[in-house]
This record gives sequence, C-alpha cells and structure tokens, in this order.
Amino acid sequence: MSRRSAPIPELGGPEPTPEELDTMLKAASRVPDHGKLNPWRFILYRGDMRHKVGEMLAVLAEEREGELSPARREQELTRFSRAPLVIGVVCAVEDHVKIPEWEQFLSAGMAAYNLMLAANALGFGTNMITNWYSDIPEGKELLGVAPHEKVVGFIHLGRHEGNVPDRVRPDHNELVRDYSGPWVEA
Repeated sequence: MSRRSAPIPELGGPEPTPEELDTMLKAASRVPDHGKLNPWRFILYRGDMRHKVGEMLAVLAEEREGELSPARREQELTRFSRAPLVIGVVCAVEDHVKIPEWEQFLSAGMAAYNLMLAANALGFGTNMITNWYSDIPEGKELLGVAPHEKVVGFIHLGRHEGNVPDRVRPDHNELVRDYSGPWVEA
C-alpha cells in the first residue's frame, strides 16, 4: 500500500550493494512464467556508462529533431544519470505454440514490478519509465536492446529520503464485479 514512484531527480546514492542487487534480481525472476520461458532480461546502466548513454541519446535526438536547445540537450544528456542505477527490463518473446506473446510480455512486466517491490523493501526508491528511445530501432540498439526485443521499462533506482505524496488512486470497488454470466452489451 505504500508503493509510490519516487521522483527520479530525488534518487541518490549510493547504488545498491552487490548483495542487495542480487536480492532484487532474484525477486524479479520469481514471477508467473507459463512454460518456464524466462522471457525477460535485465540491463544494468551504472557508473560512467550512464553518462555515455546520455551522450548517445543527445546525438540521436539531434539527428531526429535537428539542433537541440541547451535545456533539451541537457535533458537527453542526463536521461540515465539522474539516479545511481538504471535497470532496463527487456522482454525477449519466444515463438511458442501454447504461450502467446502478450502472456510473455505480462510475465516480463511482472518481473519489472517485482524488482521495484524488492528495491522498495530494501529501502530504495524506484521509478519506471520508457520514453521516445524505447520503441525506435536506433534507440533500442544504442541501449543494448536487440531488434526482436521490447523494452518493458527503465527502472531508475536510488536512495530516497523524501516523502512522496500519494496520487489519487481508483476506487477499487468501481473495478470489481461478481460474475453474472456471459458478457452482453448494455
């Protein structure tokens, strides 16, 4: 009930210890996975590589949009360096006679969510985003994502000391119905 997305600029260091990261990744892998396909993988963006990714994204943005304003350039330069660790969660769908693509993608999404919950339980703040570079071939390539893979999200992770106010949540009672027979249009 306390899970919230911490503002990325408020996520500070130090990054998780190897033991903490190992715990998070183990928890992330304990999700429903019909067929034991493991249709996900994780990419760690940390250290100086976070800045290198930002430099490559700025170049790519400029190729696509033309000359960037200083603020827009800074936005791209810092995309992956605002938090001490960014974990890319990627879905690698496998052609399977029994297990559809959407089910594999849901499993990968659950892996991302379990990772976030594990990080939160260990005292870290998290925020998962995608962005313009997540769904274009050039962006995926520079982020280490294969052409056949889909980005589930990039989890920005760090220490968070602040209080994140809760947003308005849906009334779950409005989303629940007892089954009363086959669906019919009202």
